[in-house]
Amino acid sequence: MDATTLSDQLAQLEAYYDAVPRTGARAEDFGPLTLFVQEGRGSWPYYARPAFGGPGTVGPEDVARVRARQRELGVPESLEWVAETTPSLRTAAEAAGLAVHEHPLMVLGPDVPGPVTAEGVTVRTVGPDDPMLADALAAAHLAFTEPGTGIGTTGPAQLAEKAAALTDDGSVARVAARIKDGVSVLAVALRDGTVLCSGQHQPVGSVSEIVGIGTLPTERRRGLALAVTAALVADARQRLGTKTVFLSAGDDDVARVYTRAGFRRIGTALIAEPADRT
Repeated sequence: MDATTLSDQLAQLEAYYDAVPRTGARAEDFGPLTLFVQEGRGSWPYYARPAFGGPGTVGPEDVARVRARQRELGVPESLEWVAETTPSLRTAAEAAGLAVHEHPLMVLGPDVPGPVTAEGVTVRTVGPDDPMLADALAAAHLAFTEPGTGIGTTGPAQLAEKAAALTDDGSVARVAARIKDGVSVLAVALRDGTVLCSGQHQPVGSVSEIVGIGTLPTERRRGLALAVTAALVADARQRLGTKTVFLSAGDDDVARVYTRAGFRRIGTALIAEPADRT
């Protein structure tokens, strides 16, 4: 990939990053930073990121102002950005006392990968009224309670309790509304009617990001995340005609899994948060 193409792709992703939170949050202006604030019950606690089309240079005082507002709102103190697009933000975030985490930023190549199968598993999308919706969201939430790719202890036995909690706090209704509106597509891997893995893609125009791919820790290393990713890619490319599909991998080990689905690294996504949250 030449420098011009890479620059154009990063600019396209910046436009996407600015647009996608606006489907569920309001934007507050902090000069070189924009804070997205959740709206509605069960909403996702959004973050701050570089202002689209803004000056690009961010100082520690800008980060401090945003953090103060996040504390006032009672939301996590979090910033997200692309290292190659806004290099000054890392220095500013660290000077303001935040810890910065790196995640491989990956874009799908031009070819649509074929379907990926796992023995005894069905992979399909989930509609807004699907009885599997709550369990699908629960599986992803449970997956991230035990990060990494190793086999863990959390499994199907914990699904019902987590699904009930996500129903009660409005998260299931929120995602159902997003699916109805066409701003989220959710896919699951099922075995005997039990959700083992789920994930989403979020289309905006000709771009979509794959997010929240999570496998129940007891069910890892069976190719389920790859199968769900392939189903989401097929939906984005074939049904919607999406031109650019991308994701941020949790770490280099996870990134190697996504290369098998046709993704290649183009940069580094950064997340800054207080050190005591790590």
